[in-house]
Amino acid sequence: MTLRLNIPRLETDRLILRGPEHRDFDPLCAFLLDPERSAGFGTEENRSDAWRWFALNIGHWALHGYGYFTIEAYGEPAGISGIWNPEGWPEPEVGWVVYDGYEGKGIAHEAATCVRDWAYNTLGFTTLTSNIVPGNTRSVALAERMGAWFERSYDNVHMGAEMLYRHPGPEGVS
Repeated sequence: MTLRLNIPRLETDRLILRGPEHRDFDPLCAFLLDPERSAGFGTEENRSDAWRWFALNIGHWALHGYGYFTIEAYGEPAGISGIWNPEGWPEPEVGWVVYDGYEGKGIAHEAATCVRDWAYNTLGFTTLTSNIVPGNTRSVALAERMGAWFERSYDNVHMGAEMLYRHPGPEGVS
């Protein structure tokens, strides 16, 4: 079997969402190694483990045909957003992360909405979730701003207790 990545390039008015490139590793690594910033996403212990997560995302693209895009804003990697569904997940989720210095600019909302629209309109998904650790009020606010609602709690195989927020289906998204 030959693995070929055909990661699309999505654009909004302000952002480019593209496949991961080698230059994206250092900003992602800084995020993953910061226990305060990455607490709701999953903190890595060292650069080597962060590299494994970076490669895992590329493998996710190869196996599923979707994964986390790099969010490019102002010509720089500003975060990641995409569809995530590794082994042990209850179902595909739309996720987001913005790096230090990019919060409060609407980047996460713009990127996650673009990704959700792509999943519905191009991939044919009919439903998506966002899995959020308790206490992550900023992600809860963003999910609710996107029209998602709390559906249930569940036990994430990596993060422990999480809240599953259900996004409206394609017919409910304007």
